[in-house]
Amino acid sequence: MMRRFAPMEDLDRTGRRTTSGLKPRSHGRLGVLFAAVVLIAAACSTSSTSPSSSGAVGASATTTSSAAPSGSSAVGGAPIALKISANAVVGGKNDLAAEWITTYVIPTFQQMMAAQGKNVTVTFAGSGAADEDYKTQLGLDFTTGGGADVIVGLDDIWVGEFAEAGYIKPLNQVGGAAVDSWDGWSQISQAAQDDMSYNGQRFGIASGLDGRVLYFNKDVMAAAGLPADWQPKSWADIITAAQAIKAKEPGVTPLQINAGTAMGEATTAQGFLPLLVGTGVNIYDATTKKWQGNTPQIQNVLKFYQQIYGGSGLGDPQIQLAAKGRDQSFLEFSQKKIGILLEGDYLWRSVINPKGGIDPEADRDTNIGYSLIPAMTPGSGIKGQDFVSISGGGGSVLNPNTKAPAEAWALLAFMSSKDAVTASVSKQVRITMRTDVNAATLAQDPLLTFVSTKVFPITAVRPGLAVYDQVSQALQLASQEVVAGKSPADAATDYQNALTKLVGADHIASGG
Repeated sequence: MMRRFAPMEDLDRTGRRTTSGLKPRSHGRLGVLFAAVVLIAAACSTSSTSPSSSGAVGASATTTSSAAPSGSSAVGGAPIALKISANAVVGGKNDLAAEWITTYVIPTFQQMMAAQGKNVTVTFAGSGAADEDYKTQLGLDFTTGGGADVIVGLDDIWVGEFAEAGYIKPLNQVGGAAVDSWDGWSQISQAAQDDMSYNGQRFGIASGLDGRVLYFNKDVMAAAGLPADWQPKSWADIITAAQAIKAKEPGVTPLQINAGTAMGEATTAQGFLPLLVGTGVNIYDATTKKWQGNTPQIQNVLKFYQQIYGGSGLGDPQIQLAAKGRDQSFLEFSQKKIGILLEGDYLWRSVINPKGGIDPEADRDTNIGYSLIPAMTPGSGIKGQDFVSISGGGGSVLNPNTKAPAEAWALLAFMSSKDAVTASVSKQVRITMRTDVNAATLAQDPLLTFVSTKVFPITAVRPGLAVYDQVSQALQLASQEVVAGKSPADAATDYQNALTKLVGADHIASGG
C-alpha cells in the first residue's frame, strides 16, 4: 500500500482511487484498539529488550542503530541520540517522506547541531505497515515508555484519541517555552494549527492540509448559459445552475455531491460536512461537547441531498450507490459528462492532472473552473461565513518519553522550517502547512494557490475523537437513505437513533 508525503494530505481516504492506495480506516475507541497493548506491555516488562528498541510493525528501514535515546539536553558535549519514526520506507510506502528524512533532514540537522557544539546523532525507524497496524504499534510504544522522539505522519483523527489516552502531551509540555516562542507559528494558518490541536492546545505541527471546492466544466457551463467564473452564493444558486445544465445539456449529469456508504469517508468529507458547516454548525461542538443529532441543520443537509437525487434528475443516484461510484464520478467528470462536482484538491492534483493523472484531462487548466462552496444562504455558514470548506491532514508530534526534549523539539522545529519544508516538496508539489513555502512553490498552480489562499482561511476540520469514524458512518447511511428514497425526516431520525447508541443522549444536540 503506497501513500505519499504528506501522509494525511488527502482527507477523502475511502471510496476513491489514488496512487497512494490508502485503505479505509476502521478503528474504534482507543480502549478497544489497544486492549491487547496492556497485555503486551506487561510481557515487555520481563523482556531483555529495551522498549525503545522495538521497531514498528513491518519495519523495513533503519538508517543506523535503533538504540534507545540517551544523553541529556543539559549536558554540554555529551552524545545525544534522537530517533524519527514514520510509516514510510525508501523505495516503498511514503517513499518521498522517507527519502526526505534520510537524505535531507538527518544530515542537515546533525550538521546544525554540530555547529552549536552538540554531539547529536539522529536515526530513522521506517515502517511499511498497514495504517491500523502502525497505529497499534505507536500505542504500544507510548505505553511501554519507548518509541521515537519525533513521530512523523500522525493522522489528525488520531490526535484526540492519543491525547485522551495520555499517549501524547501538548508540545509546550514536552519541548518547553521554546515551543510557544517558535517563529514558525506565524507561517502556519490557524486551521492547520487546529488540525493538530485538541482542547485548544497544540499537540503537534501539521504537515499540510487539503481543501474542498466546487469544480465545474466550463464548456458545459457555457452551453447552459452560465459564466466561466461561476461563483454560487447559496445552495439555491447551485440548484439553479444544475437546472440550467439539465435544460440545455440532456446528456450531462448536472451535479454530483458525494453521498452513501459506498464512498465511505469521501461522502462525509466531500459531501455531508461541507454542507453541514454551511448551515452554521460543525458535526461536533468542542465547547458543549455535543454532536449534532436530529437538528434542523442535519435535516437541511438531507433535504439538499433530496433536491439533487430525489427524482429531480439533477444528480445520478446510481453513482452514489455503486461500489465504484467514486471512480465513475471521476471518469465522467473528466469526460465532461458531469457538470459540477464537489471534491478536494486531490481531484486536481491526482485525478484529472494532464500529467500522470488517473483520468487525465488534457484541457484541465483551461476548461476546469472552481469556486468556493457557499453557505446554505449568505452568512449562514459556521462563524457567520458566506463560504465554507472542510480540511484534513496530519502532522508530527513529540514523544513525551523522550530523554532529550530540548533537542527533540529543535529537530521537530527544524523539520517544520521553511528550508526543510521546501525540500520536502522538491519532487512533488503539494500544499504545505507553511504560507511562505506555499507562496513560493504553488505559484505555477492556480488551484492549489486558490485552496491555500482562499479556502484555508475559511475552512473547518473534523473532530479528532475516537468515535468520529462511527459517527461518520452514520452520516453516510443517512445520506444513502435519502438517495434511496427515504424522507429526510425519517433518515434524520434513524441517524439520531444510531448516534444515541454511539455517544449517549447526553452528548447529542437536538431540536432548534
